Amino acid sequence: MAADFFTVEVWTGRGLQRFLVLFFMELSTRKVEIAGIAAKANGLWMSQIGSNLTDAVDGILQGKRYLIHDRDPLFTSQFLNMLGDVGVESVKLPPRSPNLNAHAERFVRSIKESCLERLILFGEGSLRRAVHEFVEHYHHERNHQGLANRLISPEAGHLAKAGKLQRRQRLGGMLNYYYRAA
Repeated sequence: MAADFFTVEVWTGRGLQRFLVLFFMELSTRKVEIAGIAAKANGLWMSQIGSNLTDAVDGILQGKRYLIHDRDPLFTSQFLNMLGDVGVESVKLPPRSPNLNAHAERFVRSIKESCLERLILFGEGSLRRAVHEFVEHYHHERNHQGLANRLISPEAGHLAKAGKLQRRQRLGGMLNYYYRAA
């Protein structure tokens, strides 16, 4: 697994506000999980995230061995201890080495260039919707060169070789997916 943060500026009732988005990526499948979105992140927020990630029933870090992450101070010792308690070893990257977490950095570039930088977001709700829609598009509708141009989670019926061409659009047509109707 790899983890990283990125920031997005959103118009709110108090003016332009910066939000922090934390995501985790399973490197073998490129599947992304948004762990949290917050206007103000701190150790308490990260502790709650750590608790959710290591949950025995539906925590996404269950059964994982390593977590690759940068040296962001939000990866607190309490957060890393929570991961260690379920057997996940923290792998801190050297300073100024984004290429060592290339898959996560590529996801950040994709979501920003394809979606977030093309929208004017009004409020946290619009940010959450845009991020959710992009992640759904990323998993089910976007080809990935690193996976031999396959989809991460193809939907049944969308792999037909013949049939009428269909389009599914997200976020008002900004994200499009074309497929053949079965």
